[in-house]
Amino acid sequence: MALVKWRPMRDFLSLRDEIDRMFDDFFGTLPERLTTGWENVWSPSVDISETDDEIIVTAELPGVKKEDIKISLQDNVLTIRGEKKQEKEHKDENYHRIERAYGSFQRSFTLPTPVNTDKIKASFKDGVLKIQLPKTEEAKMKEIPISTE
Repeated sequence: MALVKWRPMRDFLSLRDEIDRMFDDFFGTLPERLTTGWENVWSPSVDISETDDEIIVTAELPGVKKEDIKISLQDNVLTIRGEKKQEKEHKDENYHRIERAYGSFQRSFTLPTPVNTDKIKASFKDGVLKIQLPKTEEAKMKEIPISTE
């Protein structure tokens, strides 16, 4: 039997999605005027990992153009903002369901260690944004030798 890491927010949101889907299947979807707007908020998924030398932030941004993404770092807080623009609707098409989310988004993360702002690299390929944030020399873990007496 494999152990699975518990991720409370992801598990909670997944459970919420399943319950919403169950209610939608039973009652049908609510008219848009009755929704709270929570469902229309789009927030890209992000992974943050750390090595000895850097912090790596990877964000899934499908359908977003590179020109529509802005990255900033201030007071050790990394902010990714942008906009996923909706494709133009054609007058001769009747939509039966629109589930893809569009609009502006902003994600901010406090970094666990100071980073060297002059050497930050960001790349964008196939809808995935990768930000490499090199740690400062002071932030890198240093091993302290133990002397014998």
